[in-house]
Amino acid sequence: MNTSKQKSQKLWLFAVIATFLGVAQPPFASDQGSSQPDLVITEVSDSVFSAIGATEAPSRENFGHNNNLSFIIAEDGVVVVNGGDNALLAAALHRAIQERTNKPVRYVINENGQGHAFLGNSYWSDQGVPIIAQRQAIEEIKAHGERSLTQMRERMGPLVTEGRVVLPDVAVDDSYVLDLAGQRVELRRFGRAHSPGDLSVWLPEQRLLIAGDIAFHERLLGIFPDSDVDAWIDSFDVMAALEPEIVIPGHGGPTDIDTIRYYTQGYLEFLREEIEVILDDDGDLSDAYNIDQSSYSDLDTFDELAQKNAGRLFRQMEEKLF
Repeated sequence: MNTSKQKSQKLWLFAVIATFLGVAQPPFASDQGSSQPDLVITEVSDSVFSAIGATEAPSRENFGHNNNLSFIIAEDGVVVVNGGDNALLAAALHRAIQERTNKPVRYVINENGQGHAFLGNSYWSDQGVPIIAQRQAIEEIKAHGERSLTQMRERMGPLVTEGRVVLPDVAVDDSYVLDLAGQRVELRRFGRAHSPGDLSVWLPEQRLLIAGDIAFHERLLGIFPDSDVDAWIDSFDVMAALEPEIVIPGHGGPTDIDTIRYYTQGYLEFLREEIEVILDDDGDLSDAYNIDQSSYSDLDTFDELAQKNAGRLFRQMEEKLF
């Protein structure tokens, strides 16, 4: 198991970069009373940039920006990864792109069917940009998109008076390659994991992976009712086989595969093993809630998610026994 010292050694380069670029600021450079988000952009490579979201729940104060919004600048256009939680956020990302290049946005990719990945699609659709998502994510948007839209409007209040659910234009199954000059952009589905329709973006020449929600660090991952922990652990190995040198996770700053493995796959394996012991001993849900997860207590959202994760995984594993 990694110690805090080992973690710091592995992340020292990214910490230096983040300090130089001012990424340690809040996710918005403007004061939080502003009605317009002003994103702080991390330069991950010469052609890859990311607005790193807050490692907390979406709120009016952070404009719903609690996941990573990334973009890739190729010779003939830009690829955006994640539509954003709302049109305000999507427009802010577009402004940040236009400050760096006059090339058009060619594609927008939704990393899954969760609100902060697709609710900004309406902005991009109005710009005439085609939107891409994994087929199962599109089904999730069809089934739950209106509910996500209602929740976002209630949270954002008067900041967002409009908005609509826009379905992606292109459905991806397991892989898809975008037609861009000077940059090979591969869309990969590694298997079931955090949510139906998880999709990652692989840049083989740079060995850079925009992983999406198959990868977490800095905040505790969430196990949802539709998460498949066994498959997630296996899918992680498929992803790691690419041997990326830089990983932009769904939440948290750019890092390396070992750090992601510890805080994602390592956490899932730990929790699964603890619950296996409880089930073998005929324990119950209260025992799952009392699992000592303190090795991960340094992560944001630990207090909100640790017991929920244990409870949900216990129920899933218990159901498989009967």
